[in-house]
Amino acid sequence: MRMSRMFGKTLRQEPAEAELASHRLMLRAGMIYQVSSGVYSYMPLALRALRKIERIIREEIDAAGGQEVQMSALQPQELWDESGRSAAMGSELFKLRDRRERPLVLAPTHEELLTYMVKANVNSYRDLPLIIYQIQTKFRDEPRPRGGLIRVREFDMKDAYSFDVDAAGLDASYEAMAQAYRNIFSRCGLQTIEVEADSGAIGGKDSSEFILVADAGEDTIMLCPSADYAANAEKAVFVKPQQDAEPLLPLEEAHTPGVKTIDELCEYLDVPASKTLKAVFYVASGELLFVVIRGDLEVNEVKLSNALGGAPDLRLATPEEVRARGIAAGSASPVHLDGVKVIADDSVDMGSNFVAGANKDDYHLRNANHHRDFEADIVADIALAQEGYACQSCGAALTVRRGIEVGHIFKLGTRYSDVLDAHYPDENGAAHPIQMGCYGIGVGRLLGAAIEQNHDERGIALPAGIAPYDVSLVALNMQNDSVASAAEALYGELLDAGVDVLLDDRNESAGVKFNDADLIGLPIRLVVSLRNIREDVVEVKRRSSPDAESVAASEVVARVKAMLAG
Repeated sequence: MRMSRMFGKTLRQEPAEAELASHRLMLRAGMIYQVSSGVYSYMPLALRALRKIERIIREEIDAAGGQEVQMSALQPQELWDESGRSAAMGSELFKLRDRRERPLVLAPTHEELLTYMVKANVNSYRDLPLIIYQIQTKFRDEPRPRGGLIRVREFDMKDAYSFDVDAAGLDASYEAMAQAYRNIFSRCGLQTIEVEADSGAIGGKDSSEFILVADAGEDTIMLCPSADYAANAEKAVFVKPQQDAEPLLPLEEAHTPGVKTIDELCEYLDVPASKTLKAVFYVASGELLFVVIRGDLEVNEVKLSNALGGAPDLRLATPEEVRARGIAAGSASPVHLDGVKVIADDSVDMGSNFVAGANKDDYHLRNANHHRDFEADIVADIALAQEGYACQSCGAALTVRRGIEVGHIFKLGTRYSDVLDAHYPDENGAAHPIQMGCYGIGVGRLLGAAIEQNHDERGIALPAGIAPYDVSLVALNMQNDSVASAAEALYGELLDAGVDVLLDDRNESAGVKFNDADLIGLPIRLVVSLRNIREDVVEVKRRSSPDAESVAASEVVARVKAMLAG
């Protein structure tokens, strides 16, 4: 491809609207065009990189036994109503009506539709197992699109689904897909960490995320440096420090004028935060919820939602909603409080004689104890893991890394086959629900995340496996016949050798061409100039290296192929 003919222009100025490095660099390199908030068109450079990613994905999923289909993005809403996910997805699900006022959705994923397709085509246990996948545009009305391709409302995704006769078969399919994911990310030249994750609105019993480590990532992951444990902070478990056993002391009031926060309470009464009970109010399905947790811990809202059996509309209560129930915010506790559902972290049973609110302004209670002084309706682990907390496996301190989710795999079990009546007859004719798994990779997000992990102050530096071209061929002073002739000859030789080349044949200065080559960040840069022609060499430089080498013109093609192979 010749840069003089390529659709899309590089930018000198930093885009003011770009938060993340990947967003900024893709705009500057002319890779994407913003249509609206969270909606982008791919320019030729980005599309070539995406096609390379897709090819790697197809090869690995095919090797794992996958069969590719293409399903409709426009679906009847009744499919989603039947599975319960219309409500679970809430406002993130794009909904519309056709001219006959029939409700439709733009699908963000395809569990429901494919379950029906499999149901119609699986007549016996002999038809299983199956792995079906597609690479297709999805839609999700994200409340806060950000970061270019990292979080968008229209996105390309590879979604695969496995169908098995039993749990052992699901385990085998799940591991096959996990290995395919490891291969995909390795071939893309990306460093990822596999972590335990929450299943969210997709559902199912187990799931794992593949996190590409990047400081700009939205995901927080907890790692144990000693044990083989890694989990998303939403899922992570840890050892909660136990308090020394004490005899239960009598409940007594303490005057605490103006004290509202845990920090103020600890200072005023000279107690550690671990000896206090914190009150946090939420609303779900219109109901006010009293959440109580030990004062040295924070509430994990994902775990809280799961403890409630799934609460997609869970949110913090407003001060007005709390006051309307006659509750004294800042001095609240579940002690002697009726008519409010109480959800407690299991840390309330890891100690005794806590300081808690007295449910009246300027007073707290000493020696409050679960079961004696109050009862929780639900007790569960709803605490958020944080750096330095102890690993549940070995006790070592957990560390925190930031990253971007680029893949997510789920063991759905019979979550959808039960609801949608997808069964198969065994050899005796008895019907059994199909065991399902689902497996997603955000293709566009993967490209954006790859740039977050592979860039420097000069621009993009994508790994060779997913770069839009292999080589940037920079011709300095194309108006000179000797330079033009040498550049065209080398361009043809590289193409004949199967090397993807971007020839910078523009009438621009050397500085502009070098800057654009670094900005676009192809793996290898070749320079043809009058000086190099006189010496019968070509300057060869890796994007990742500060140094260039002079290679004999007759050996350049072989050298480039060796570098790409390495």
